[in-house]
Formats: sequence, structure tokens, C-alpha cells
Amino acid sequence: MQFLVSVIDDGTGPATPTEDAAIDAFNDRLRAGGHWVFAGGLASPTTATVIDNRHGEALVTDGPFVESKEYLAGFWVLEARDLDVALGLGADASRACHRKIEVRPLAVP
Repeated sequence: MQFLVSVIDDGTGPATPTEDAAIDAFNDRLRAGGHWVFAGGLASPTTATVIDNRHGEALVTDGPFVESKEYLAGFWVLEARDLDVALGLGADASRACHRKIEVRPLAVP
């Protein structure tokens, strides 16, 4: 099974050098354990562009799609045999990046 592990920032900003080192070590552990699929950090929500083309004409708006204190700062896509393993990895991810984490299974078509 694959899981999206979202990093939720509450305005703390970019990772510190200590957090970067812990994230690198966590990423190495994911690779060694066969859990790594993909990961990435995201730029500030102020750099976002929202596009809504549901009504025949694209409406393009600068900024995040919601105004919120919390925002998506990065993510991992992980491989795990079940939700319990994914939640354990999520707990380790939260410790490594020092932020809240949301773990959600990817929908399988």
C-alpha cells in the first residue's frame, strides 16, 4: 500500500539545520527499509497559484487556496504493508521534521 504523509507547518518556517539533518537521516532509513517512493518540500504558500477551470474559463488567482495558519510544507509518498506501519513511520517523520504530520492512504483505482 502507498500512503501520502503530509507535513503540516503552522508558521514555523523553513527547517533548521538540525531538522534538515534529522530529515535526511529519516529519508535514509526509509530507503533502507524499502518504504521510500518519493518526497518533496514545498515553497511558501505565498508562491502558490490557484486555477479554477470548472466553468469553461480558467480563473487564475495568486496565493494559497485557503487562508490558514497551517499549510502543507512538504510530503512523502511511502510504501508500507498496512496502516499501522504507515502510522509508525508518520510518527517518526513528525519527530524528524518537528511538525505535525497527516497520514492518508492513496486511493487505488
